[in-house]
Amino acid sequence: MSTLDQTVPPTEAVGPASASAVSGHGASSERPAGASTPEAEPREDAVPTVASLLAEASQAEEVGRLGRIRGIASYVGHRVLDIVLVLWAAATLSFVALQLIPGNPLDKMLSGMQEATPEIRAQIAAHYGLDQPLIVQYFTYLAGVLRGDFGISYQRASPVTEVILSEIGPTAELTGWAILVAIIVSVLLALATSGRRRGARAFAQGFELVAVSVPSFWLGIILMTVFSFSLQWVPAFGTDGPGSLVLPVITLALPLIGVITQVLRERMEHVLHEPFVTTIRARGLGENRLRSRHVLRHASLPALTLTSVIFGSLLSGTAIIETLFARPGLGRVAVVAIQDRDYPVVLGFVVFAALIFIVINTIVDLLYPLLDPRLRGGHS
Repeated sequence: MSTLDQTVPPTEAVGPASASAVSGHGASSERPAGASTPEAEPREDAVPTVASLLAEASQAEEVGRLGRIRGIASYVGHRVLDIVLVLWAAATLSFVALQLIPGNPLDKMLSGMQEATPEIRAQIAAHYGLDQPLIVQYFTYLAGVLRGDFGISYQRASPVTEVILSEIGPTAELTGWAILVAIIVSVLLALATSGRRRGARAFAQGFELVAVSVPSFWLGIILMTVFSFSLQWVPAFGTDGPGSLVLPVITLALPLIGVITQVLRERMEHVLHEPFVTTIRARGLGENRLRSRHVLRHASLPALTLTSVIFGSLLSGTAIIETLFARPGLGRVAVVAIQDRDYPVVLGFVVFAALIFIVINTIVDLLYPLLDPRLRGGHS
């Protein structure tokens, strides 16, 4: 066979695919020059729809809500843990301290009885649980605290809770007025002396030094001598009318004014050099409005923290003032209870004071974001 006969014809060597390609090429070559190439149809999910946007917004809102709930739950959990730890520490330390004080509470309870036989002592000790080992007394007391039961007063023969609630009114009244007077006077002095002339600042510093240095009992004696015994303007003792609060409130508030004014004025002088103060002044705001509306708010956080600590300590530390002016109150009850070895009253007083301290600090912590908006994100 010749070479020409073995050659495959072109039409037979091209398969169907090649033929279609050729036909397609031919067809494309026959398309008019002015015709445009058809574009691919857009996918339906390439452009977000209104429903998808609403779903994403709802999901983001749900995530934010869950985050806020977790933040609040974490904050509440930490606060509850703090309360438990502080109350436990206060109860434990006070229990140990009372056991270290020389003296037996049975001797105080039986001091007025001439025929205190050993059998009577044993019965009274068994009634109050004083015959038990110290470790048993300790856990018995903790169990009572968890139930809200602080025991029975040795001297008053009444529940400690009733003793505290009956005496908290005069102490809260005295403390509240003292804190209010101290805050008002401190704010006015800080506004009048911060960033002012050296003379006014030196006078304020001298007043603060004297107010902090003078002992409360000595100041109270001087005030009674001048305004009660000599001038007879206000009563010196008792709780007869609003006038009986004047001298105790001044005696209790004067040292607080010295401390709070010093902290507030120094912080205001620091804030006065902040850039936002220069911006506000450039807008034409008056100096008095600048200090009272902007500078005071930014400078009040340290003073607010200090005030909360002072207020918590005042509720439990008014013993000197109440004793000096012969006023009823928790401080005076605590002093008498320590002298009489009335352990349940002393322990209940310490735990109650610790609880008040925690509550006040929690309230102040919640007020921080209201005074400084920059703290809202971290607080939440």
